[in-house]
Amino acid sequence: MMAQYLEAKAAHPDCLLFFRMGDFYEMFFDDAVKAAAALDIALTKRGQHQGEDIPMAGVPAHSHEAYLARLIRQGFRVALCDQTESPEDARKRSGKTLVRREVVRIVTPGTVTEDGLLEPRAANHLVALADVAGTLAIAAVDISSGELVTEPTAPDRLAAALARFDPSEILLPERVLQNPDLFELLGEWKMRLTPQPSARFDSENGRRRLQDLFHVGTLDAFGHFERAEVAAAGALVDYIQLTQKALPRLSPPRRLPRGAVMEIDVATRRNLELTRTLSGDRRGSLLAAIDRTVTGPGARMLASHLAAPLTDPEAVAERLDAVQALVEDGRLRDDLRALLRACPDAERALTRLGLGRGGARDLAAIRDALRQGGALRERLGAPRFLDLPPLLSRAASELGEHDALVDRLARALAEELPLLIRDGGFIAPGYLPELDEVRTLRDESRRLIAALQQRYADETKISTLRIRHNNVIGYHIEVSANQSDKLLQPPHAGTFIHRQTMASAMRFTTVELSTLERSIAEAADKALALELRLFADLVAEVTGRAEAISGAVRALAGFDVAASQAELAVERRYCRPKVTGDTGFRIKGGRHPVVEIALAEAQAGPFVGNDCDLSDERRLWLLTGPNMAGKSTFLRQNALIAVLAQMGGFVPAEEAEIGVVDRLFSRVGAADDLARGHSTFMVEMVETAAILNQAGPRALVILDEIGRGTATFDGLSIAWACVEHLHETTRCRALFATHYHELTALQARLKRLACHTMRVKEWQGDIVFLHEVAPGTADRSYGIHVARLAGLPAAVVGRAQEVLEALEAGKEGRSVARLVDDLPLFSAAAARPVAVAEAPAGPSELETAIAGLDPDAMTPREALERLYALKALLI
Repeated sequence: MMAQYLEAKAAHPDCLLFFRMGDFYEMFFDDAVKAAAALDIALTKRGQHQGEDIPMAGVPAHSHEAYLARLIRQGFRVALCDQTESPEDARKRSGKTLVRREVVRIVTPGTVTEDGLLEPRAANHLVALADVAGTLAIAAVDISSGELVTEPTAPDRLAAALARFDPSEILLPERVLQNPDLFELLGEWKMRLTPQPSARFDSENGRRRLQDLFHVGTLDAFGHFERAEVAAAGALVDYIQLTQKALPRLSPPRRLPRGAVMEIDVATRRNLELTRTLSGDRRGSLLAAIDRTVTGPGARMLASHLAAPLTDPEAVAERLDAVQALVEDGRLRDDLRALLRACPDAERALTRLGLGRGGARDLAAIRDALRQGGALRERLGAPRFLDLPPLLSRAASELGEHDALVDRLARALAEELPLLIRDGGFIAPGYLPELDEVRTLRDESRRLIAALQQRYADETKISTLRIRHNNVIGYHIEVSANQSDKLLQPPHAGTFIHRQTMASAMRFTTVELSTLERSIAEAADKALALELRLFADLVAEVTGRAEAISGAVRALAGFDVAASQAELAVERRYCRPKVTGDTGFRIKGGRHPVVEIALAEAQAGPFVGNDCDLSDERRLWLLTGPNMAGKSTFLRQNALIAVLAQMGGFVPAEEAEIGVVDRLFSRVGAADDLARGHSTFMVEMVETAAILNQAGPRALVILDEIGRGTATFDGLSIAWACVEHLHETTRCRALFATHYHELTALQARLKRLACHTMRVKEWQGDIVFLHEVAPGTADRSYGIHVARLAGLPAAVVGRAQEVLEALEAGKEGRSVARLVDDLPLFSAAAARPVAVAEAPAGPSELETAIAGLDPDAMTPREALERLYALKALLI
């Protein structure tokens, strides 16, 4: 057994080896030590190797997926070494011998297909990065759905491309790891990299693999692919074949041309919280706020649209037409969503069936999805679909007609389906007469067992006699120990044969029971064999129609996305945006989609909408105003509105007209990167540098508080230079929020710079945030007011106010050092209790002096002099 294990382990040294032994997957040696620590399971030992005890750890085979999920999340790769023949077959092969075991699959983060290992509403991408003659390209596939995409890229665009797919695993040739231009970028994805021999990325070998896979003599029918794209896609196919020992159904490669989607880099996606919040949660993200889908494939399609907003106005308009049609026809929208709610995840079920990992429930998922697709076609007015916009009309046609397959699956599958096909019972009664006969024989034999038990109890006068079954000795007769003598003595001594002695019972068998047991076992085995044969036939028919079924599933997902966006638009009062080919950017009454929902849930009042006009003559806004007034919210909401518009959805605004944004950049928020030795300010500068170096005239940039992490004049200088660069060199649309009010002076010489501020209202010494954006500038930041709201001690707030007043009063002629000298060091310290004698009648001289003070009328110098005078009275 250990020789068999070591042989399999030697072939997969980089994986934990799950070695099937009976009802468990066992691990040995270092694998056992690592797994025990990672899974918090017992580490035992079994046998010896070269005189040393062999560490062993195991997990139950029936629940191994839960353990696999934990290992995959921790970065392990797992090789499943399973039994590939039954004990009976092994004995037939060469007498008494080991059951043959082989590695049937390698489980990696990018190749999982089981529902228990996947997020139902998120794609799981495997990406390959290839470098051919200095040209970069990526290929991405979600094997749980089969969609294969290629994309040419460049070093400065690679980060955005990877961020769009958010891959679980990245394949790349070993030589690419040595490319100094990619060190920093690949470091961001270090835990997801899977280096491969460079030979696996040969473009000619990749071309042959793809041609063989899709049974074509040339790839030209699918589009024009660069050599690097072919190399990346071929490496993906090769890796899937190696790890899965089979290929799932993959769609023909689809090329994503340069510039076809809005580029959004990792930092911007993180800052804008498109799919995850900064803490990593889905709740609170833009995706969670807009997701009204009711199916798994629909949710994944919506996420892919959000991750890759389009840059073609006509393609965007086609999606918007579909949404608008369902906004205007509320009854149709409700009917579609009701039908879609009954659709299971047929997309992933189809992949599992194609890989040989599916079960009866996957067939049922296909049946139910296609059935709902047929009902949806009828509701839309099949077969002509006259009143539908083009996108929905094409989707309706792709639903196809699958009545014959649905009918066969409906007749073949039982109402209650087991999780595993080896448990049997998934074929409906009446579907195959031969199977019904075998089942009748099996069930009749079980009834005979019950009758036999009653007869034996009557003959032996033992009312507690039972015929039981277990997996070790099969059917047996069990009586209590004090009754066993009746079966060992005449007249029953020859009939009942002793099998096993227990602490409180004895077990027997008879020739009659053994014969009946063989009949039951043979009938059960035959019934299961018939069911498995029928299952294989059904799977063959489904996989033979995989392309048509996949098209129907995609069409259902498309309807789900359009209907969900229409539902959102009606529910939240979103408007249809106008996406154009120019560089305009005009939004009236724009709102932040996530904050608006949070306010509604908290019943905190309505969200205050604001306009934003980044027309060419005012393409750069300089936004000033106090903390807590909503500057960051305003910046983010305009970026999010652009994303929503170009993904083909309605937007939270009264009106919106947006010229296509080809690249979106955001520098909002503060965070450090201590693992790489980067301070908060360094991270800010790195992200700002990327924006200034990469943004072009069609980009949209939002920058918040650039320069705040360093000395005041350093920060002001950096912010000043950034504003000039955005205006004169980058020439993009930009929103620049700052507390450096000195920057507003730039409006006099930068003709396309417009100054705006967040409005506040002062009332009885307090301020009220109006959350409104208006033309103009702010002369104060109200930071001390915000500090008081945050709960700083009153003494600290008071002291800060004194310092601020002194600094403002002296900023024209005195240095900060001189001002510090003028401020008493302990003026804000809390008074300490002192011991005093019993107070005399009437006010003391000290009390009289204090009562005569007018602090509001004193200068700091006068206050200091009076303090010394009061102190003298105590002496």
